[in-house]
Amino acid sequence: MESLVNGFRHLSCSRKHVGRQLLQRAAAANVSQKQGARYLTTESPSSSPRDGDLQEIKMPFQGVQHARRVPATPSYFSREPHFNDLFVRLAQLLAKHYHLPIVDQKDAVSKPWTKLVDIRAQYGEQVKASHYMKILRVARRLDRIEASVRPQEVDIALNEIMRIVDPKKAKANILTIDRHGRAVGVGKRKESTARAFVVEGTGEILVNGKPLTEAFGRVHDRESALWALTSTQRLDKYNVWALVEGGGTTGQAEALTLAVAKGLIAHEPALKPTLRKAGCVTRDYRTVERKKHGRVKARKGPAWVKR
Repeated sequence: MESLVNGFRHLSCSRKHVGRQLLQRAAAANVSQKQGARYLTTESPSSSPRDGDLQEIKMPFQGVQHARRVPATPSYFSREPHFNDLFVRLAQLLAKHYHLPIVDQKDAVSKPWTKLVDIRAQYGEQVKASHYMKILRVARRLDRIEASVRPQEVDIALNEIMRIVDPKKAKANILTIDRHGRAVGVGKRKESTARAFVVEGTGEILVNGKPLTEAFGRVHDRESALWALTSTQRLDKYNVWALVEGGGTTGQAEALTLAVAKGLIAHEPALKPTLRKAGCVTRDYRTVERKKHGRVKARKGPAWVKR
């Protein structure tokens, strides 16, 4: 019975000793954290440690604020970092100088922008055509800023996507008539492209190998396709064989108007003022506004139907 009592007394003393050690280590850790340093310590439980009993190991990550290195470019994880960096820089310049006065779009001077093929070769990336058109829209908007108030940083950024063109060698392509008497004109409207072969004849018109009535079911589209011939009173003088693709019937008919007008100018250059007055020579760049779901402008949000 006496040995059992001594055993319980020894166990209670050892528990008190272990608890005292834990409290001492916790206090030491709090002191080290308040001093701004982190240590790993191996300390002897006795109040007067011997030499070699106390070892302090300084952690190697003291003073480090970030666990990983911050990328130098916002496009570090992107598939096309260099081209995307250019787009981000131009977008930031547009947001910064958006309040500056701009010239009217019809008075703006067209600039020789770098072609998509050259962009791909310059950056060594397979840049998509849609991404290329986005950066061109931002660049054209920046280029419309008044030259007198345009910042120098905008000109430096725009020069990166402009071609060096010799004004003496830059000449407009002159449409010619081939040895078969055909003049080839190309026209575009929205997503449609038309190529018209205009030759002197009796007024026959074929679109993708079909008569005009089969190619365009609406009367308005037929009139649009023939408007270049109608406005110049040349319906019975020329034959037209056209190839159209892309878009809808309205876009194809208006693209065909531009293509036929270019072919007519090749045969009779004196008709250009008449065709320009009729609106057959000017390229119409208007397109349908993109559909923004959730807004009322372009298209309303989708109708959620409970099934």
